[in-house]
Amino acid sequence: MKRIAVLFAVAALILPPLSRAAAPAARPNIVLLLADDLGYGDPGCYGATKVKTPAIDRLARQGRLFTDAHSPCAVCTPTRYALITGREFYRYGKKWNKECLVAPGQTTLASLCKEAGYATALVGKWHLGFGEKAPDWNGELKPGPLECGFDSFFGTAMTHNEPPQVLVDNHRVVGLDPNDPIKVLPPQPPKFPHGVLQGGKSALVKHDELCALHTEKAVKFIEANKDRPFFLYYGMINVHVPITPGKRFQGSSGIGAYGDYIQELDGAVSEVLAALDRHKLSDNTLVIFTSDNGGVLHPEPIKHGHRPNAHLLGQKTDVWEGGHRIPFIARWPGHVPAATRCNAMIALTDMLATVAAVRGRKLKADEGPDSFNVLPALLDQPHDKPLRPFATIIGVGGLGIREGNWLLLPKRGSGGLSTDGPAWNKLWNNGWQNSDYTADGQLKPDAPPGQLYDLEKDPSETTNVYNDHPDVVKRLGALLDELRKKGSTARGVAAGSR
Repeated sequence: MKRIAVLFAVAALILPPLSRAAAPAARPNIVLLLADDLGYGDPGCYGATKVKTPAIDRLARQGRLFTDAHSPCAVCTPTRYALITGREFYRYGKKWNKECLVAPGQTTLASLCKEAGYATALVGKWHLGFGEKAPDWNGELKPGPLECGFDSFFGTAMTHNEPPQVLVDNHRVVGLDPNDPIKVLPPQPPKFPHGVLQGGKSALVKHDELCALHTEKAVKFIEANKDRPFFLYYGMINVHVPITPGKRFQGSSGIGAYGDYIQELDGAVSEVLAALDRHKLSDNTLVIFTSDNGGVLHPEPIKHGHRPNAHLLGQKTDVWEGGHRIPFIARWPGHVPAATRCNAMIALTDMLATVAAVRGRKLKADEGPDSFNVLPALLDQPHDKPLRPFATIIGVGGLGIREGNWLLLPKRGSGGLSTDGPAWNKLWNNGWQNSDYTADGQLKPDAPPGQLYDLEKDPSETTNVYNDHPDVVKRLGALLDELRKKGSTARGVAAGSR
């Protein structure tokens, strides 16, 4: 949990209140497809040429592609918490011991839909904990997704490389033998950073079958609820390690297992879209495809000329753009304009208020305090103010603030693996450049104490202009300090500074 300790002291992504978009007369189905560790440059519609992603590209042709969408954190659990609750992870306020992070009665994406008569399901990765203190893997896993507004849950308990590496069906581990109970021992880094699994062999997942199994469950949910409104949250496991594409996709990309894993992900998207088409549901379904954070700089795809985060500096875990700028595509025929692009800055934290707006429901003061309605951006409706005048940026070992074209990082370095990780993973071994570092990755003695980038002129963050704009550094530093005050809220700071 050291990687996300900084999150408890950082305020939320900020957005001024917007006028609510009118909700349609018919309640649309909502399908949220959340890829895992998929980089900004991984899909074809975002510029990838070494892999094929026809289903994701189809969504972009039929919907709206966002070029400045961000995860609220550069790692997965805090992002997933903020996504479904509209609350930044710092609000949790204590060390996480794998208990259920979502408090009883807390409004979530699922509960918003359920109260309106929607069938709700989570398929795939949960990774927000079970139980009141810690999970009882051999007993009833409660509270969990079902206590957070989902009618059903089938998927991986944690990330599929993290003990106990099992599937959960509603409240129980699938296939558990009571004579071989699960026991998870404390982490033993570096070999076992997430803990050591003892027992539970009968319940262990088969990694190369997970994507197909989850997709089958997602399609069955659509088919079972085709005659009523539904909300499907499909937490896809691709392309998080271990990189284990199913047999059907092995060798399909020509650039190694990572490319195959991307193409398997696209195949899963294709099956979900086909199910909507087959049951004539596509016209009344809002589909959102996105990722929980930036991609990891694995050596093999880079060797073949594929850059997971395109031109962006850094990767998952980083405060640099590659850590948190993500693909985001929305399709809703007749509402979201087809074949369009949007450069408005949005965040996954905003999904709660946006879904509420789709439903025509206003959030209460204590519901999703860090979530703002970005439906006008999806629908291309006019608005007189920028959707997000500023936003906090969070990595595992650093933070920053974005305002317009300016990005201020008060510390040196990436705030993550690009400058503090293993050698194969570091920035300078992958062809990227940054003015604070030598060609072999050494921090220059005269590097400024912090970083400032003009993302309009320098989207790849090659040149640190911290010393050239002291007025911007001072102003954004003061704003970040205000945001970091304990108990401060996104809306409160926004209202007080405007």
